[in-house]
Amino acid sequence: MGQQALEVADIFRLHGPAWRLAQRGHLSLAQLKAMSAIEQCRSAALGGHVLRCEGCGTDQIAYNSCRNRHCPKCQSSAARRWLQARTVDLLPVEYYHVVFTLPAPIAEIAYLNKEVVYGLLFDIAAQTLLTIGADPKHLGARLGVTLVLHTWGSALTHHPHVHGIVPGGGVARDGEHWIACRHRFFLPVRVLSRLFRRRFLEALQQAHRDARLQFFGEHAPLAQAAAFARWLAPLHQCEWVVYAKRPFAGPESVLAYLSRYTHRVAISNSRLIALDERGVTFRWKDYRDKGRTRHKTMTLAAGEFMRRFLLHVLPAGFHRIRHYGLLANGNRTACLALARQLLHVPVPDLQDSTPSEDVQGEERPIFVCPHAATP
Repeated sequence: MGQQALEVADIFRLHGPAWRLAQRGHLSLAQLKAMSAIEQCRSAALGGHVLRCEGCGTDQIAYNSCRNRHCPKCQSSAARRWLQARTVDLLPVEYYHVVFTLPAPIAEIAYLNKEVVYGLLFDIAAQTLLTIGADPKHLGARLGVTLVLHTWGSALTHHPHVHGIVPGGGVARDGEHWIACRHRFFLPVRVLSRLFRRRFLEALQQAHRDARLQFFGEHAPLAQAAAFARWLAPLHQCEWVVYAKRPFAGPESVLAYLSRYTHRVAISNSRLIALDERGVTFRWKDYRDKGRTRHKTMTLAAGEFMRRFLLHVLPAGFHRIRHYGLLANGNRTACLALARQLLHVPVPDLQDSTPSEDVQGEERPIFVCPHAATP
């Protein structure tokens, strides 16, 4: 029998207790809960089920999952359930992938202001898409947008950005016809970038005036209005990254993409290589390296690995998948029915259950008896 694969839970179990003690007072309740859940996931600590083969009477214990949205082991089943509900939303049009990324200085203050800054990232990215899409100079239609928040780079660094999945067209302002994007062209990226930058900085400035931002350590002086204005000034001039990829090949590729991105966590267990006296070794992708060596390995001390992993724990109740425009939860069913009518396609038979992206009910365990399976 081969060696059991390394998991994030193994690192937390072995090094977590001492590290938590050393970090006392510096970890949030959400981070502590995530660590505890991952450590206990599918172990006797959470209880389980006894499964019995009706053929030979063999028993097997299936331990319960923690169902924490940051757990690498609990996300595949959650993604499957979410995707089943989203299949009914797909339209027979081109779909585009758009990425909005925050500059590094804003990412630094976002870590201590997750709810405010991540919320602005969602809303301003959506507003940007909907505004440019509605402009008659570009498309002149009401779009539908699904945004997924990721806060990490491949090396577990703090890199907040949202991935947008957008149908290539929308409903005309008069509601009488569907306006399609030009083939293989969505919206001008430069225009999206400039509007995103302006609106985000305006909203961030307003959040500062409303005393909704916190600053500590080297950023403490930014609590003063004049210092914050000086700090913001260069961000009005630098380029903000908005990236639009080629359209997906079809609805099936959209679902394949979503299955990889919607419920992804900072690092999957499959990327872990070793845990030894040097620390944690894992695979990562260096996107700045355009050559053949962009797939690399990195070794971090166990404490640094855990610190980086926990950077990406979201505040309790914060939704990491959000829908806007035609796909907004309040009017999705009616808007999609109108879109299908204008596109002359039938309404699917499936019921849209519209579950929360973080609902992770326990799946019924399946027992495959090794004795019964042997001929």
